[in-house]
Amino acid sequence: DTWMKSRGVIGLAGVDTRALTQLIREKGAPHAVIAHDPDGQFDLEALTAQARDWKGLVGLDLAKDASTTQAFEWTEGAWEWPTGYAQPEAGDKSVVVVDYGVKRNILRALASTGVKITVVPASTTAEDILARNPDGVVLSNGPGDPAATGEYAVPEIKKLLDSGKPLMGICLGHQMLAIALGAKTLKMEQGHHGANHPVKDLTTGKVEIVSMNHEFSVDRDSLPEAVVETHVSLFDGTNCGIALKDKPVFSVQHHPEASSGPTDSLYLFKRFVDSMRA
Repeated sequence: DTWMKSRGVIGLAGVDTRALTQLIREKGAPHAVIAHDPDGQFDLEALTAQARDWKGLVGLDLAKDASTTQAFEWTEGAWEWPTGYAQPEAGDKSVVVVDYGVKRNILRALASTGVKITVVPASTTAEDILARNPDGVVLSNGPGDPAATGEYAVPEIKKLLDSGKPLMGICLGHQMLAIALGAKTLKMEQGHHGANHPVKDLTTGKVEIVSMNHEFSVDRDSLPEAVVETHVSLFDGTNCGIALKDKPVFSVQHHPEASSGPTDSLYLFKRFVDSMRA
């Protein structure tokens, strides 16, 4: 409790989490309000009204708030015992990461492959990205509705696809890449949140234990002919990865940088870097 308070982390206590899980599983995720009052004086009617009136995530572009406002270079690699975060030597390949709310461990995992990394804002145009002459582009994770952020991001992703540069999408980046390729996204009744999700790599048959945090998914039935499904959730069969048949372009719904497996999905970063060397 003290540790969470010191870091401003919200927590719940005295809640029957099994009953809550059953409710979400059977009826979908309801809107909720977390309120705090030291004296325990709550206006339950007003709080219920707040939850009822919230319109949800559909239509919300939250990436613009989570993104950096200025481009910057990243050099920090993965954490190592006992020296801490490494400073790997960058090789001859460069990557631009479009920041829709990128996690630092994604950048660290990329840096550990020996590439030069430049992070740019979510609103950066394809022309500005390509002017940096990267060997590949990463479309990062981020919050919100992919269709909403896609209003300005998808046209730029289409231009990046036309460039022929290797592309890798993660989470929100995966969803918007799918939209750019002609697929659709759906709001899930039960979002995927947690660090123990089994996902099958359909290209190898292997099962990975991964971390997920999303409320939207790619409609697998809407994938066009040029796209192959590469990963699928073993919990509910939803799409977790795609690739183009004729270009070095792929994406995953889960977070390959997270330490769930703990290293089950790090091969994806190597696959991306290898595509830049092909």
